[in-house]
Amino acid sequence: MFKYWILTLSLALINIVASAQQRFEVNVHSYDGKPLQGATVELQNQTKATNANGKAIFDKIDTIASLISVRFLGYAPYHKRVTLANLSAIDIELQLENRHTGEVYVLATRVGENAASTYKNISKEEIQKNNLGQDLPYLLDQTPSVVVGSDAGAGIGYTNITVRGSNNQRINVTLNGIPLNDAESMGSFFVNLPDFASSTQSIQIQRGIGTSTNGAGAFGASLNIQSDELDSLPNAELNNTFGSYNTWKNTVKVGSGLINNKFALNARLSRISSDGYIDRASSDLKSFYVDAGYYGAKHQLKATIFSGKEKTYQAWDGVPEEMLETNRRYNGFEYENQTDNYTQTHHHLHYSYFASENTTFNAALHYTKGAGYYEEYKTEQNFEAYGLQPIDIDGTIISTTDLIRRRWLDNHFYGTVFSMNHTFNAQHNLIIGGAINQYRGDHYGEIIWAQYASDSKINDKYYFNDAEKNDANIYGKWNGNFGKLRLFADLQYRFVDYTFQGYNRNRELTDVNIKHHFFNPKVGTTFILSPRSNLYLSYAFANKEPVRDDYVESVANARPKAEKMHDIEAGYRWQTDAIQIGANLYGMFYKDQLILTGQINDVGGSIRENAPESYRLGFEFDGAWQIKPKFLWKATAGLSDNKIKNYQEYLTVMDENWNETGDPQVVKEYPSTTISFSPSVVLSNEFSYNPYTPFHISLLSKYVSRQYLDNTAQTARSVDPFFVNNLRLRYSFSMWGFKNIDANLAINNILDEKYESNGYTYGGITPTNERLYANAYYPQAGTNFLLGLNIQF
Repeated sequence: MFKYWILTLSLALINIVASAQQRFEVNVHSYDGKPLQGATVELQNQTKATNANGKAIFDKIDTIASLISVRFLGYAPYHKRVTLANLSAIDIELQLENRHTGEVYVLATRVGENAASTYKNISKEEIQKNNLGQDLPYLLDQTPSVVVGSDAGAGIGYTNITVRGSNNQRINVTLNGIPLNDAESMGSFFVNLPDFASSTQSIQIQRGIGTSTNGAGAFGASLNIQSDELDSLPNAELNNTFGSYNTWKNTVKVGSGLINNKFALNARLSRISSDGYIDRASSDLKSFYVDAGYYGAKHQLKATIFSGKEKTYQAWDGVPEEMLETNRRYNGFEYENQTDNYTQTHHHLHYSYFASENTTFNAALHYTKGAGYYEEYKTEQNFEAYGLQPIDIDGTIISTTDLIRRRWLDNHFYGTVFSMNHTFNAQHNLIIGGAINQYRGDHYGEIIWAQYASDSKINDKYYFNDAEKNDANIYGKWNGNFGKLRLFADLQYRFVDYTFQGYNRNRELTDVNIKHHFFNPKVGTTFILSPRSNLYLSYAFANKEPVRDDYVESVANARPKAEKMHDIEAGYRWQTDAIQIGANLYGMFYKDQLILTGQINDVGGSIRENAPESYRLGFEFDGAWQIKPKFLWKATAGLSDNKIKNYQEYLTVMDENWNETGDPQVVKEYPSTTISFSPSVVLSNEFSYNPYTPFHISLLSKYVSRQYLDNTAQTARSVDPFFVNNLRLRYSFSMWGFKNIDANLAINNILDEKYESNGYTYGGITPTNERLYANAYYPQAGTNFLLGLNIQF
């Protein structure tokens, strides 16, 4: 295997000598031959607008197979991969918009170029060059205010992401406009969708409340993921990665292109495996993706099925603080099958009717089936905790046993989303839509082996709890243009009815029925200073319901409350041929924000509590500068102040052996304190250099300031700041009749920084007012590599 890698890289280096740069001209005209001025042309990370003659001129272009994309309002997008070695110009004819390629599905959840919203677009090319098997959040690491990490330490398996200090329970994710977030936990578990990035056309991340409509309310950000657009030509792709910790990624993709100018079929099969940086924190991930579509002038119908199956060895307990210096890769679990197992399959059916040039109707049906369990070995378990009776063996009463248990989740999520998009004229546009969804899930536990079985029987469920959640919303979005002024209004009503009943995993009777009526308005304005710059200001208000664990972990007389947030965003954007700058200020003001206490439950879930009054104030920067044709500099910054007002901490009184004394809890008052897991500084930097065509070198850096594990702002209970540098080498070429060959080498953490991305704390207080606490952390991998080879046919 390694011989083939060496051969490929050798050929790549030989090809460098023969590579060159040239001037390239793109001529864009309409179907009747009329030049189109102002069309957007994208080629090799450069974006140009056509002049009065319909021309876009690129001065220095690598002579390699490249994707040319052209967009112009009222015309169908144009995408084609061409080999530039023997070309100096290309003529492109755009057709009127009588066929859509997939963007119509995400229109209701995305914002446009001059929107009064704080957002970042990640293109397919950016996704491809970084997609070497790590989970999807790692592809967003260089965007403002984002922090990522993983339980296993190397980005494969269970990963986590925060935006502006808000974790994935507060980040709304949609796939082609269909909600992805789990209805009960509100989280999005990308481990259940391994390698979905290989089927992704683009990602838009909206920070703050944003404009996302479908799914649960977004309090940190929205991720709008669009799957691959229609490719009119047949295509195939083979993508393989090998890396540290025995990491492998194997992907096969095929596409039919347009058949009879109306039909298309695409498919992908992927496998990712890794031993993980943490001991035994292995991952075995498999997935597939299939879509089939009819693309007509008036009607479009597309069916999509994708599925992921994951088996990961548990690492959610982290590493005790006292072991970080001696055994950073420590895993306290030793049972050979201490694993999490889950399969999730998504079915989407999208229909679009293009009633006229001004009006489009969209509707989608969706169904997601999920089922799986985590298995664990437990010692000296009380029979009573499992509803079992003590047993008598030769006169000895046995009331405890070692056992192996499985805790199951079997769920269904289905519904419909719909929208109507109508453009009245060049000044006014209206979108009306909504969604109706239902979730049904069973939670139950089984004992599959026990040293002493007591009176248990095969297939007994020692606890069972079923849940139903109904979620419906309707919204209207209006956009108006008044000269240089752009206005928008977005009004949404959302109804939630959530019920679960029966015994939870601790065999406690937990019956909950909660109904919420939420009104979520958003308004904003953009002022166009020039064709290259604009200012924007927006206000949004949102509500968000508690998650299942908030109810399970609470006491009956202290049920969690729904959160409310006011979000104010103000920003400036400026773009030239060489420089792109975005800067914004934000204020997020909460009532009853559900904040992390710093503790986790017995399955690694975070415990939260309401804080009556809190806020996040910040400044963000996102810039890029093409200093020279061969040298590009990108940088982002997120500076914030994240505070809770009048916070009360409740501490359990314990003796020096950590046993509860039974005394009343001690309450500590904090007039103002920092919100847990909310770094005040997040910086990223990227230097990209193109010394030889088509060889690219990038140095990526990330700095994250201190994160507190609880809400007391104590350094003793915090995650230390970290500064990590990654190196990327990429070589793209075309030979032997292949459309394109990409060789990618990622060397992560090149300075071997010893750092942790996350952690938790627990403890109490002694009768003499001495604080008891213990911390655990999630160490991330030292220097490691991923080597990828992507071949496109």
